Amino acid sequence: MAHCLICGMQIDPFITFGKMPIANGFLSADEFEKEFFYELKAGCCSWCHMVQLTDHVDPSRLFHENYAYFSSISSSMAKHFEWFADTVQRDYLRGRDPLVVEIGSNDGILLQHFMQKGIRHVGIEPSANVAQVAIEKGIHTVCRFFDEITAGNLLKHHGPVDVLIGANVFCHLPDMHSVMRGVQRLLKKDGYLIFEDPYLGDIIKKTSFDQIYDEHVFYFSLSALSFLFSQYGMEVIDVAPQEVHGGSMRYVVGRKGIHTIKPEVYALMAQEESMGLTLASACDGLRERIYECCEQLRRLLQELRQQGKRVVGYGATSKSTTLLNFADIGPDLIEYISDTTPGKQGKYSPGMHIPIESHQRFKESYPDYALLLAWNHGTEIMANEQEFQRQGGKFIGYVPEVKILG
Repeated sequence: MAHCLICGMQIDPFITFGKMPIANGFLSADEFEKEFFYELKAGCCSWCHMVQLTDHVDPSRLFHENYAYFSSISSSMAKHFEWFADTVQRDYLRGRDPLVVEIGSNDGILLQHFMQKGIRHVGIEPSANVAQVAIEKGIHTVCRFFDEITAGNLLKHHGPVDVLIGANVFCHLPDMHSVMRGVQRLLKKDGYLIFEDPYLGDIIKKTSFDQIYDEHVFYFSLSALSFLFSQYGMEVIDVAPQEVHGGSMRYVVGRKGIHTIKPEVYALMAQEESMGLTLASACDGLRERIYECCEQLRRLLQELRQQGKRVVGYGATSKSTTLLNFADIGPDLIEYISDTTPGKQGKYSPGMHIPIESHQRFKESYPDYALLLAWNHGTEIMANEQEFQRQGGKFIGYVPEVKILG
């Protein structure tokens, strides 16, 4: 029986997706037989209300020297991180010679804006290949996981931190108590922890269940996070919704009583109460909508196939692994998946083994339909693919509902 990673109470899953491969585990044909699978299940704690995976994959299987996600490939994400850096520099960096540390700094897309301003910084990134990209940019990067031991080493060599930041990474950290002990130890008395992650309220509202996969151990709400931070003498002092990753929330956290709590925090807490996010039953209706979405999408793809239409996937994303495997969508329904990441091209999607092809192939012979697997970048993608649409091609969306897009 699983136990909550935050409060230790027994937790039962509200949904079981069955056997699932590593979401970012794009592989070659000769690796099919040894592909790793695990049971993907998610539950909501009845005590602290933290929504989380109830079975976990060893982080070393997820973040390593062949990690397939590079933040800098998306122009919209590049702009977002530039704005994020500007906000931190304008509103939270004070005093002489401040220090910024980023947990899960990837290829340095956020920290580069601090480096360019001559601001002291350190990135903590466990995946060696993306960490090396940041190092080659001149960004001070340490290749390891963040925990209380890493925090102690940082404190010893660099001193206390003014701002500790994270972008779509805190939800990845299963040993949250070690992380929080590290945060508590590392931050200055008046320092800030600022992070953003996919928001549970958006996942429920949009039925964006493909956010549920191995890397995302937690699905945060303000209510659940407030319980966690209270155990370490800290509190959320500001919140700000973000459009990235299909709906995220940025949280600003400080030591209790040091900073003024913004009205937005109280407003979001009241909103969560009205939505039922402070209840153990928060995700009860989500399960039925997930099944309905998968059934509708598979039925649509089968109908298009029977009509002789060509359908390809657009974006070999981690989140698409949950969708494709749970809905049983394979190469019989999707010809291939187009992706711009060189390291994924020529490989196959996890579990369903759909070929991953270059974007050039997509342009050379447009299909009739493109399943928008990278739906969180939909606006950017559709703006870039006007020629595909001019020639009669159409996108298929499935968040918040299955439909053919105009």
